[in-house]
Amino acid sequence: MQLQLPEASVEAQRASRLLHNLIATEIRLQQGWISFARYMELLLYAPDLGYYSGGAAKLGKDGDFTTAPEITPLFGAALAHLATELFTSSPSLQPQILEFGAGSGQLAFDILSELAAGSDEKSALQGYYIVELSAELRARQQLKLREFPQVQWLDRLPEAFSGVVLGNEVLDAMPVELVVLGEQGQGWQQRGVGLSGNDQFIYIDRPADPALIAQIPEADTLTPGHLTEVHPVAIGFMHSLGAMLKAGRGGVAIFFDYGFPAAEYYLQQRDQGTLMCHYRHHAHPDPFYMPGLQDVTAHVDFTAMAVAALDSGLELLGYSSQAAFLLEAGIGQLLLRTSPENALQYLPQANAMQKLVSPAEMGELFKVLVVGMAAELPERFSRHDRSHRL
Repeated sequence: MQLQLPEASVEAQRASRLLHNLIATEIRLQQGWISFARYMELLLYAPDLGYYSGGAAKLGKDGDFTTAPEITPLFGAALAHLATELFTSSPSLQPQILEFGAGSGQLAFDILSELAAGSDEKSALQGYYIVELSAELRARQQLKLREFPQVQWLDRLPEAFSGVVLGNEVLDAMPVELVVLGEQGQGWQQRGVGLSGNDQFIYIDRPADPALIAQIPEADTLTPGHLTEVHPVAIGFMHSLGAMLKAGRGGVAIFFDYGFPAAEYYLQQRDQGTLMCHYRHHAHPDPFYMPGLQDVTAHVDFTAMAVAALDSGLELLGYSSQAAFLLEAGIGQLLLRTSPENALQYLPQANAMQKLVSPAEMGELFKVLVVGMAAELPERFSRHDRSHRL
């Protein structure tokens, strides 16, 4: 199928060809096959050429997608107040925030701005830490956050941390493996990437390691041709998160992302998986198109994330829709700081908030997973908790 997408600049096409050649070289060095997770890792993070490590604009109206912090500062303001509430109610938590993958820096900017506007001493942070793997995004963040000296950048998760951890659309950007159930007698296959005769990327299947298939509930009930993703990289990340918070003796980690519990993720109706590509606000399914110029993501299996957190010694503190979580975090009250009678200012903010909480937009598609130790969410969050669905 020929994709009808905006044409890339000559410079962008050149960068894409360089990344294509780099990946092709690795495939040859690996006897003609690499896993899809390795291919996706190179697409997104290859130094200077990957989607997140290159220099192309990615976020906002001129980029490939828009995230909640780019839509309205009310998102960050609500999280600022929730973090302050968590610090106050949980003595084991240090008053500091760690954000993993901070994008343009907008969420950090909005949280820090909201805390700075508060007169309450409890709003004071000891530090705001950002783990950012992309040098280009880190440079954008440093410019955006230059007025906040408490921000520090890290290259990896620290060994120990106590406080609030935030991840907005982080888990979906972690490389996934593709597996497909072969025809009768073939069993599950791991779908990797090889090269055609004219050096184009193609899928090549190999027998799958049973450990990959173990994530899929009732895998033996699915029908031949069923294609899906499994998430070993994100599971490993959750294990590292658990070790970090245990070493810090207390913490709350909040993840916003689109996805499903396992019982819904692996339904027969999703027999071609959830992998999706985003290029200049166009969504399409071809991960081989213009390597390095498009985002490649998959929905999150929240059951697998919760199980990994529990296995690492953390507790499941909550799982809900984004709409329910933000409303309990007080986003509606924050909107009302602007009078509805001031239509010129109120209506744009109300419309932006509506995008975050409407079931027809991000409110239901996006979920919130909260894990941690030596801390709890405020009681009101239990009213819409869906942990029983995981």
